[in-house]
Amino acid sequence: MKLLAKYNLVNLVTTIIVMLITGIIYYQAISLILTKQLDKDLAVEENEIFEYVGLNHQLPQVFESNDQQITFTEAKPGSITRQFINTVYRNKKEGEEHPKKRRHRHEDEYESGRGLISSITVGGAYYKIQIVESKVETEDLIQIIFAITAGVILLLLITLFVTNRLLLNRLWQPFYNLLKELRLFSLADSKDIPLISTTIDEFKELNQAIVSMSARVKSDYKDLKTFTENASHELLTPIAVINSKLDTLIQTDNFNPQQSKLLNDLYSAVSRLTRLNQSLLLLVKIENRLLEGSQLINLRESIQEMVTQFEEIFQDKELKITCELNDKELQASPYLVDILLNNLLSNAIRHNYKGGEINIKLTGEQLLIQNTGENSVLQQDQIFTRFHKSSSSEGSGLGLTISRQICENLNFTLNYTFERRYHTFIVKFNN
Repeated sequence: MKLLAKYNLVNLVTTIIVMLITGIIYYQAISLILTKQLDKDLAVEENEIFEYVGLNHQLPQVFESNDQQITFTEAKPGSITRQFINTVYRNKKEGEEHPKKRRHRHEDEYESGRGLISSITVGGAYYKIQIVESKVETEDLIQIIFAITAGVILLLLITLFVTNRLLLNRLWQPFYNLLKELRLFSLADSKDIPLISTTIDEFKELNQAIVSMSARVKSDYKDLKTFTENASHELLTPIAVINSKLDTLIQTDNFNPQQSKLLNDLYSAVSRLTRLNQSLLLLVKIENRLLEGSQLINLRESIQEMVTQFEEIFQDKELKITCELNDKELQASPYLVDILLNNLLSNAIRHNYKGGEINIKLTGEQLLIQNTGENSVLQQDQIFTRFHKSSSSEGSGLGLTISRQICENLNFTLNYTFERRYHTFIVKFNN
């Protein structure tokens, strides 16, 4: 989940929870306030009864209204405790329309009400006073207030959501621009990461840090590449001299078996050093894009020629070759394509066992080269790194590195998979 989406989700959920809790508290507070107001009205009515009895020494005549009922009931002296209660209001009227509910009342319809129980003594008789008022208007008022509040909360939530989505998208745009530049960043490319215009200090600092870091990385990479190139060129002359001297030494005289073995080991080591130096020079040229000469080639014909060149090696190692080739034309450097095919086939042969299999399949979308070998998967994050090789390999450890670099130059993709005892290298054509 993206940071922006997660922030919006957390913000929205938090706001909803807070609003719900606040709404419940708000509802209870309004209900309590209005209930207290009803209690005050009931107390006023009680005082009016007390005043009337005090002046007239008799109970007042009971008049029932639409929203209030008063009853007097004889009771035992001292048995009544003054208290406010939640009760029901029985409406005996029929055919009247409530101003708030806008509905017709029917006989003996019960509504929620608020009551006050009190007592009074008149002419030596003890009476229970029960005053009940309807809570319909109070509840209607609470519902109206709550509906308005809920509407305001909903409007606020929508406003927050839209504002966060629009505003935060704009605020995070410099970050996404910087992320895009990082995806396009390449050590071999001369283009630098630009400074992005933004008013946010954190993004400014991040941009400056990345620009500075990329400049240092490119400088270090350039120094390393220059060193590799110079070292490889400088090694050409001493390697050639060593080879020449060895050839001369071998032709001078007969040697005993021990001396012959030492010279043979020395000659093999120099040959290996020569191949390594040539590979490093080739890698430098490929990385610097010094090998151009692009032309239209038929990849099927190139693969057939390469398989023919390796025919003796296939027979010597008793390898079974299966080719399924379709026509595929590419606009590329024939030299780079030959190196790519040579490295992949050499790798399939070198890491195969006697009597193994090699399968080559070419379609319009990809080239697939499979080989049997050790029954264990290779680490894809290591096999394409420089000088990585197995302990039993006689290669330089640069073959697959050069192959991937060639694929990058030709806008191809080189991947590795292991399935059903086959090590598979897949070259996908992206053009």
